[in-house]
Amino acid sequence: MSVTQNTAVETMTDKSTDDLVGEWLSLSEAAIALGLNQNKTKQLIRDHKLLGVPHDGTFKVPAIFIQDKQVVKGLSGTLTLLADAGFSEVETLRWLFTDDDTLPGTPAQALAENRGTEIRRRAQALAF
Repeated sequence: MSVTQNTAVETMTDKSTDDLVGEWLSLSEAAIALGLNQNKTKQLIRDHKLLGVPHDGTFKVPAIFIQDKQVVKGLSGTLTLLADAGFSEVETLRWLFTDDDTLPGTPAQALAENRGTEIRRRAQALAF
């Protein structure tokens, strides 16, 4: 298997991850929600400012990451910290969408509710 094929397999979501995330936006829906074109939306994903993965044969973005025509505050920094900790895109999704009773809710919900400082602190701790 080539590196490209291997990377594609590693970034595809499975049923349990899909269930955790819930609502998805296609790339075009995400672009519309952000008021951008698809190329600029893809650039946000490449720059780790927004998270998107192959899902059901197309590229998708969790809907919770976009609010009021913007990427939720704190997502970019959190994505960087998790990538630095060695998380793949799918592992990042699982971490962001897994319930944490100490928050309460999920890290993704906390980011959407502008409670990102604690989420970034926890993500940073994962790197150590």
